[in-house]
Amino acid sequence: MKSWLRWLIVALILAAVAGAVLRAVKARKTQQEAVAAAAASRAPLAVELAANERITVAERELSQGIAISGTVRAVRSAVVKARVAGELQGLVVREGDTVRAGQELARIDPAEARSRVQQAQQQAEAARAQIEIAQRQFDNNRALVDQGFISRTALDLSQSSLAAARATHQAAQAAVELAGKSLADTVLVAPIAGQVSQRLAQPGERVGVDARIVEIVDLTQMELEVTVPAEEAAAVRVGQTATVTVEGAPAPQTARVARINPSVQAGSRQVLVYLALAPSPTLRQGLFARGTLATGTVRALAVPVTALRTDKPAPYVQVVENGQVTHRTVATGARGDAEGQAFVAIDGLTAGATVIAGTAGVLRPGTPVKPLAAPAAAAAGER
Repeated sequence: MKSWLRWLIVALILAAVAGAVLRAVKARKTQQEAVAAAAASRAPLAVELAANERITVAERELSQGIAISGTVRAVRSAVVKARVAGELQGLVVREGDTVRAGQELARIDPAEARSRVQQAQQQAEAARAQIEIAQRQFDNNRALVDQGFISRTALDLSQSSLAAARATHQAAQAAVELAGKSLADTVLVAPIAGQVSQRLAQPGERVGVDARIVEIVDLTQMELEVTVPAEEAAAVRVGQTATVTVEGAPAPQTARVARINPSVQAGSRQVLVYLALAPSPTLRQGLFARGTLATGTVRALAVPVTALRTDKPAPYVQVVENGQVTHRTVATGARGDAEGQAFVAIDGLTAGATVIAGTAGVLRPGTPVKPLAAPAAAAAGER
């Protein structure tokens, strides 16, 4: 085949390919222009907002508070311990039993204590007899000194012996009192009125000194012990109220700050706060409770926390203006509770503006919005 014919065929093929490419590009461009024109001519659909999805910006009184949680404890409780060692006798109270202040709960076998009392009394009697002997010797020596039969030194010696005998007798008397106290300590009594929460020993068991026998709690005065971060503790004052929910209780109840610990806990760097609870048959020592401690109020333009959007670099809210959605950047301030929900103070809107609730989701700026038709009106329209 001649070379010029070969080049002619190649040129025809290239021309055919170039024509096909140009036709495809032109068709694609025409299609895109048609789609763009259709999208431009199509009116955007309006979003219907229910009444609870439209919030009017207004000045509200925000109740500020601190979230708290802790354990319910009895203000008055006591642990009865053995003050002497011995066999435990007569312990009949059990958990849940009611006791009165001064009631005998149990005894430690008193036989050993009685023997010590007897021994101390006999030693005191012997010491008293020594005083009598020393007294007679002193009186005799004094008479002999007056008559000049003995020296003054002998009289001084007998006087010292009399003083030593008296001191020995006083020590013996103190030993009698100590032994008597040990005998009295064999009787274990309830220091407060209340209910037995724990029985820690059994009758017939030999217990040592300071052994725990029973624990008593007084449920007529209960308090909630909570921890507050040190940076928030400065806002807590005696007399402030809190709404708390105790596990097992049918409804929340009000508690009042009764005391604030003056020291910060070394490990957690938190402050213990004690809140007085109203007497209730449902309260038990050790129950867990949580709630909010009210620390003050502030008035400000505010919107619900759920309406504040944070998916952009700066926080914003969705506002309805001229029937369309607009994103407005706002500065946030104090937070608190109002109307039963959490609100946040904002700067960047005016009172009366309509904010879209967070339940409506994120809407594009410029999206038309309209109120959702009421069911009755919709039904009337169908008729």
